[in-house]
Amino acid sequence: MRWYLTGVVVSGFGTTAMWLVSGVWVKSLTGSDSLAALAAFTLWAPVLLGPLLGTLADRVRRRPLLVVLNLVMAALLPLLLWVESADRVWLLFAVLVLYGAQGTVHDAAEQALVASVVDGERLGTFNGLRMTANESMKLIAPLAAAGLFAAYGSGPVVLLDAASFAVAAAVFALMPVREARPSRPGARNWWRETAEGVRLLRASRVLRPLVATGAFTMLLAGVNGAAIYAVVDRGLGHAPAYAGVLYAVQGVGSVLAGLLTGPLLRRIPERTLAAAGLALFAVAMGVRGALPYEATALAASAVIGLGMPWVLVSVMTAVQREAPASAVGRVAASANTLVMAPNALAIALGAGLVAVADVRVLLPLLAAAGLGWACTLLPGAYRHGLLPRTGGTP
Repeated sequence: MRWYLTGVVVSGFGTTAMWLVSGVWVKSLTGSDSLAALAAFTLWAPVLLGPLLGTLADRVRRRPLLVVLNLVMAALLPLLLWVESADRVWLLFAVLVLYGAQGTVHDAAEQALVASVVDGERLGTFNGLRMTANESMKLIAPLAAAGLFAAYGSGPVVLLDAASFAVAAAVFALMPVREARPSRPGARNWWRETAEGVRLLRASRVLRPLVATGAFTMLLAGVNGAAIYAVVDRGLGHAPAYAGVLYAVQGVGSVLAGLLTGPLLRRIPERTLAAAGLALFAVAMGVRGALPYEATALAASAVIGLGMPWVLVSVMTAVQREAPASAVGRVAASANTLVMAPNALAIALGAGLVAVADVRVLLPLLAAAGLGWACTLLPGAYRHGLLPRTGGTP
């Protein structure tokens, strides 16, 4: 666990830094806001191919795959040192697409590896710690990346990210894990294996409502994110940069969420934690929209950071528990696609809604919808074991 979490911290630092700098870099070279926004989308877009890319994680041993993926990015990123003018931005976009694809396969391989080597009762704790590690880097890396870019340009950030991938590859290579070689059926068909991962997800009575809850939560999160500048400007009367303060407070809440996840999942099932997380997120979103006061906005941001990760970690942990060992990568990647895809749609939808609706009305209405959805999960949570877990059995 220590080796794995070290790799997550190192690679997460570099990835978060590049995520921030890529948009700023494109903007500085081209002067185009739309191309700068496209840079972030380019990093995210390969998640739409998650079911297809995740199949790779079930075809080979996961630890060597993680090592190779990190080494490939460490070797590829220095090519971006050549991007010094607007006419070479195409190379940056090409590398960002590969970056996103690598991340999609990497996440699927990580979840599959964790499911195969971590005891089922410790999965919640482990995934919570992983969330804490990732969110901690989101508090540190953007400031470091912005400072480096402002002082020295893109080169140091590129080299820092490449170095983080190289170190992560070394950490994963040293990780003491024994894996069985995946079975190799006589006739293997990539499309058939991909479809199998989707079919397993759709057929599971446990996973289906959890993934739907994750997708709905991210739909709300996309609209909420699109509305944040309206909250800051029209509600709080601050400059747009104040949104960074709210995001930082939200990050602190997410770090706390990761630390609490393990103890909670030892006592309640994933479905109950997801319902609680969605309810907290919904209430906080509604409060931040309806009560335009600085104290309530800061408190609500912390609660948003607390609630949303509980939904995502619940989905991840349930996939690792429920999916067959030979198909965890495909099921995890399919679940990730279904959960994250609504977020991009909701950002565009939210931008339109904010233009025509008052956020003091819009966000409370969405909060009511979120609370209603959370309530529908509770009867099912009781049937699946609302009572405390004892000896590995709900």
